[in-house]
Amino acid sequence: MHKRKRARLEAAGWATGSASEFLALSVEEAAYVEMKVALGATLRAVRAVQKLSQAEVAQRLGSSQSRVAKMEAADRSVSLDLLVRSLFRLGAQPGDIARALRPARKLASL
Repeated sequence: MHKRKRARLEAAGWATGSASEFLALSVEEAAYVEMKVALGATLRAVRAVQKLSQAEVAQRLGSSQSRVAKMEAADRSVSLDLLVRSLFRLGAQPGDIARALRPARKLASL
């Protein structure tokens, strides 16, 4: 959000923050959600590159179009396992998945 817009909202009495703050997610929970979103976006990108519809992807996966839509939207009912297996079924390589999961920021050493 732009600084000016944030300042206007706060001046009007609105609270601002991230989705993680609003949902009171732990660092681990936020990372899990980010992984699902990244894999869903990667699935959508792979589908687009291959010029496939959601229905065509569903047929290849032995699933339904609505399930593919949920996968691309990182719906809470979709597991990481299903996302990864689906990407592999569409021809993604381990390196593609690793790039999708590469964090935008450096993680603290464990």
